[in-house]
Formats: sequence, C-alpha cells, structure tokens
Amino acid sequence: MANNILVFVEQRGGRILPAVFQLLQAAKNVTDKTGGQVEACIVGKNVGGLVNEVAAHGAGKIYTVDDPALEHYQGSAYTTALDAAIEAANPKAVMIPTTFMGRDLASRVGARRRAALVIDCTHVETDGDDLVATTTMYCGKVLARYRLSASRLQVVTIRSNVYPAAEKQDGASAEMVAVSANLSDKDNRAIVTEVVSTSSGVKDVTEGDIVVSGGRALKSEDNFKVIFELAEALDGAVGASRAACDAGYQPHSRQVGLTGKVVTPALYIACGIDGAIQHLAGMRGSKVIVAINTKKEAPIFNVANYGIVHDLFAIVPLLTTELRKLRDAG
Repeated sequence: MANNILVFVEQRGGRILPAVFQLLQAAKNVTDKTGGQVEACIVGKNVGGLVNEVAAHGAGKIYTVDDPALEHYQGSAYTTALDAAIEAANPKAVMIPTTFMGRDLASRVGARRRAALVIDCTHVETDGDDLVATTTMYCGKVLARYRLSASRLQVVTIRSNVYPAAEKQDGASAEMVAVSANLSDKDNRAIVTEVVSTSSGVKDVTEGDIVVSGGRALKSEDNFKVIFELAEALDGAVGASRAACDAGYQPHSRQVGLTGKVVTPALYIACGIDGAIQHLAGMRGSKVIVAINTKKEAPIFNVANYGIVHDLFAIVPLLTTELRKLRDAG
C-alpha cells in the first residue's frame, strides 16, 4: 500500500462541489509529509469532462467510474463504484466531503472495507504511518483527536471550509484510469425514474464562503427578503436559526446549528439571532462573525468579531445598498 490519498470528487449534474478542492489541499498537506501522491475518484455519468478541472487542482491520478446507472446518487451503487476505485488505487486513506452524500457514502464504504472511519473532521495530520483526525464535541467546546491505524484503510470526511481550496495550476495534467463498477441487481434496487429539483438557486449553507443567517426576529417568511438581498450582494448563502425554521420562515434545509448544518465560512452574518448554544455550535468555527441584534446582552455577541446593536431592518438594507455600490463600482 502506497502513501497515496484518494479524494472522492462529489459532483452533481456535472458541477464539482467546492469542498472537493479543499480536500485536495488537505490531502496535499498530508502527502507532502508522507511522500505519497494525491489521487481522485469521480463517480457518475459522463464524468470525463471533469478530469481536467480536478487535475488542475492537484490530483496526479484520477480514477473515473462512469456508468449511466450512476447519474444520480444511490447508496449501494455509489458504494460499489467507490469500492472498485479503492481496489484499483489501493490508497492509504480516502477523503470525502462532509455532506449528506458524503456521510452516507463514507459509512457504507467504511463498513464494507472494515476501515478506520472518522466523520466530520476539522483537521487531519499524520503521526508516523497513522492518520490523526480532529473533530469537535459537546457543541464545539471540546476537540477530540482520533488515531487511525495504518494497518487498515483510513476513511475520513472533512468539514467544508476548514481548509483553503488547492490552487489551480493551468496546464496541469493527470493520469486517467477508467474503472468498471460491475454493478449488480442489488446495487440498483432503487431506480430513479424522475428527478425534481427543489433548489431555489441559492447556495447551500455548507457551500458558501459567506453565510447570511436570519433568526426569529425576522417575524415572517416575507421579511427574509432582506436576508436574501444581502446574501445576493455578497454572493453568499442564506441560513436560518432553528427558531426561524420551526416557525416556518425558512425550510429546515437552511437551518444552521447542532441539529441542522454545521458551517465554517469565511464570513458569517447573524441577523436577529440571539445565539442559543445549539446555534453557536453550528457556526462558531466561522473565521469572521458579524452579529446584528437589538439585545446587547444576546449570547451571539460573545462569539462575534463585530457587533451591531440595532434593528436589523434598518441595518441590513443599508449594508446591501453599500455593497451593491461597491460591486457596481468595481
């Protein structure tokens, strides 16, 4: 077994998830010390067109598992496909983005391979031949470090935005290896006959470098318009507190928090969010936190880098207006 690391390239409809490029950097950080190579695996239908983009971000060897049956994610089929790529690559470790797909796929592959598995890592490093993975526990108050033995395959999922994206190198190339999934009937027990998109076109909170979130203080779904406008001006994602989601102001797919989605963007703007411990656990890893709230004693101000004690309905539109001016001028 070489010291190579295989990165799973999560893609949807031919678009690579931004977190993949961050994992390529995480893998490079490890292989620079172990002397291995960063490799990648792309699973799906007609994925050959994605090879150059992955190669440009540092993958030296790319395994493609291309099959019409893999057009949409299915747990059993994708597990068999990635398992075939692992068999061909024989890597030391596999890195997968921490997404709904990634959590499911990593658990399935880990079980099939009897691998050492850690989910939702915030840091990965080496100690000798072993991999050491760090995760958060108890609402982010404790860091847990796990040593994954080199005696077996090491599988980790890594949280988005905890690593910078690997730099793009124009003209970079990679060796391409086509792998057959050899799917069986049991891999295709669920047959997708129709796909209906529920996306509004707004970035998912786990994908945005900037997240603008609203809380119960927005008071209605219509009032979330000011949050969407600020997010659009920043090319960011829209998030919401659990209270806002429970009240029906936004779908739970946008919920940030311990019972929602954990985010670590470069900039997190909390509008009308007091900062319950469950919410703080979901966003306190953000690099810069801005809080806008009329309650100066709100817990959100204890973790914020910048705080504005004022009515969000007055401040947020002003921010949006000024940002649009800067964007139009630049």
